[in-house]
Amino acid sequence: MPLATSRPLPRDCTFSPTDWAALAPYWYPVAFSHEVTAAQPFAARLLDERLVLFRPEEGQPVAARDLCLHRGAPLSLGAIASGELVCAYHGVRYGSTGQCVAIPAAPNAKIPNTLCLTTYPVREQYGLVWVQLLENEAAPFPEFEAWEDPDYLPVIPESVPLAAAAGRQVEGFLDVSHFAFVHKDSFGEPDNPVVPDYPITQTDGGFIADYVSSVSNLPHGLKHLNPPGFKWRRRFQVWLPFTVTLSVTFPDGMLHILNAACPVSARQTRVFSPLCRNFDKDAPLEATLAFNHQIFAEDKAIVETLWPEDLPINLADEVHIAGDKSSIAYRKRLANLGLGRSFTT
Repeated sequence: MPLATSRPLPRDCTFSPTDWAALAPYWYPVAFSHEVTAAQPFAARLLDERLVLFRPEEGQPVAARDLCLHRGAPLSLGAIASGELVCAYHGVRYGSTGQCVAIPAAPNAKIPNTLCLTTYPVREQYGLVWVQLLENEAAPFPEFEAWEDPDYLPVIPESVPLAAAAGRQVEGFLDVSHFAFVHKDSFGEPDNPVVPDYPITQTDGGFIADYVSSVSNLPHGLKHLNPPGFKWRRRFQVWLPFTVTLSVTFPDGMLHILNAACPVSARQTRVFSPLCRNFDKDAPLEATLAFNHQIFAEDKAIVETLWPEDLPINLADEVHIAGDKSSIAYRKRLANLGLGRSFTT
């Protein structure tokens, strides 16, 4: 299968050339597994690149540039027939490798080798389809081991669209000093805003922030169930550039959340948040989904208003406090990837 190793920037790219090149070698979720079927192609966008995804005969998903090389039509407007991608304009058909396999208007003509789509590496895990625009075998793939554990109940909430930069969303997810204010209506405790010190441990793929406090993760209607003196441990593990796993220790088990931000463009993001828990497995999921939606909606209301819109990589551009250790570590690691002061031109 032909894989992208270097290529021009996407049309109307909103990233600077250096930032795009720094971000493109990493893995990002672009769709739920259930969105990519053998019945209809699916359109997605990653780092401004237009993608078409399809599943040949219910097999491994294929991701390609959403462009028919015959006359420029988006292949996502087409169809899937016998496991092949069919262009809506002239019926040109492409197989799972991206190579054209049929030209209806000239069935006996030799098919040019150049009539072959640009395809990208794909992985399907945690109920999501992940794509890498520039092949890089060294790029770490986020680990979310609890998802595969039969003792855990997997839950897939709806994705959250954000008119905001992915870096801003991820930093907000890592932030522990906003609980008492942004999440005061869900689980935050306005009378308990103090942020205890916490360690940061660097890893090959990012870093770990291990935060222990008395702030309960229970919704306000269930705060009475919090055992007196119980300490809540929230272990954040960053997988650069835009994925975080969060493990929360509850009194009766563990909750794990995968916060995976897809940078659709420099200031448009689609956030996926699969989660799993090993307690309350027989409880109806409606309450869990509603609580998850409320928390992400509270974050969305703030993140979409932040200015400057792009996450400042230069630490001198904003003022930091003691509770910002994870934010500082995150910005430093993004700078080490080669990102500049701004994600945009």
